[in-house]
Amino acid sequence: MDKPTAPSCERNRDPILEVLRVQFADRQHVLEIGSGTGQHAVHFAAALPHLQWQCSDRVENLPGIRLWLDEAALPNTPAPLELDVAGSWPMARYDAVFSANTLHIMAWDEVEQLFEQLPAVTSGDALLAVYGPFNYNGRYTSDSNASFDQWLQARGAHMRIRDAEAVDALAEVAGFDLVDDIAMPANNRIRLWRRLR
Repeated sequence: MDKPTAPSCERNRDPILEVLRVQFADRQHVLEIGSGTGQHAVHFAAALPHLQWQCSDRVENLPGIRLWLDEAALPNTPAPLELDVAGSWPMARYDAVFSANTLHIMAWDEVEQLFEQLPAVTSGDALLAVYGPFNYNGRYTSDSNASFDQWLQARGAHMRIRDAEAVDALAEVAGFDLVDDIAMPANNRIRLWRRLR
């Protein structure tokens, strides 16, 4: 099979990297939830060699991720893990978790399960960084996000841009406090939470 590619990864990887370079400077072990094609992983792991970057995704996406990891042959990208948020999670603990463009693809109950599982896989001061579009106070931040949300819901009734306040509430229950909300290109955000000890 050919390596899978997502054009959005090529567009957003460098702006995301600039944020992670600062926010993950003192981190060591990152769990990426929903690694997709694997493009982000090889880009970030190559640029941030101090991090062990652990890919994970549903089983059907693992072969494509392996193609990217095998070609890059980086020493800090172990084999990808099978992870369905509704299934079993890794036994290891991570001091950082990253996920890009996942919350609006998952059903809301899967988003809830993701946050419910975070305490079991994170260390006491872990950082959680989530990239993607968010609504604020139930409102779109741009016309393009409104159009994107309509496109998502046409693909699947369970898909939609999530309200930042609702996600923050899940994070709070899981023991994570919002510490930053960074504007990104194309009306996206990186929202960053820190686990309270």
